[in-house]
Amino acid sequence: MAHKSKTQRAKASTAKANRKDRQIREEEAAESTSVAAEEKAEESKGGLLKKKESKPEAKQQAAAAAKKESKPKKVRFQFLKDVRAEMKRVTWPTRQDVVRWTGVVVGALLFFGLFVAVLDNLVITPALLGLGTITGA
Repeated sequence: MAHKSKTQRAKASTAKANRKDRQIREEEAAESTSVAAEEKAEESKGGLLKKKESKPEAKQQAAAAAKKESKPKKVRFQFLKDVRAEMKRVTWPTRQDVVRWTGVVVGALLFFGLFVAVLDNLVITPALLGLGTITGA
C-alpha cells in the first residue's frame, strides 16, 4: 500500500477535525433543545394557580450552561491555534531546493542589473546627449 503524502494526511486530519467539531456542535444543540423542552414541559404542568418552585438543580444547570458559553480564552487564542495547525500542514522546501532557488534569484538580479546598466550607459545616455546638442544649436 502506498504511503500518503503530507497534503493527503493534512486533508484527512482537517476532515477528521471538522467531523469532530460538527459532532460536538450537534450534541450541544441537542442538549440545549432538550433542556428547553423540559423547561416548557415543567411550566405547562404547573397550571395557572400553582406556585412555581425553583429547583436548585435547574439553577445549577443554567449557571453551568452560562459558564460554558462565556469562555473567551478559547475564542481569544483560537487564531493562534489555527495558525499552529496550519503551519504543521505546510510542505516546507528542502535545503537543496532553497539553495538552488536562491541561486536562481541572485543570478536573475545580477543579469537584469547589468542589462539595465548597459542599456542606460551605452544607449539611453548617448541618445539623450545627441538630442540635447541638436535642440541646443
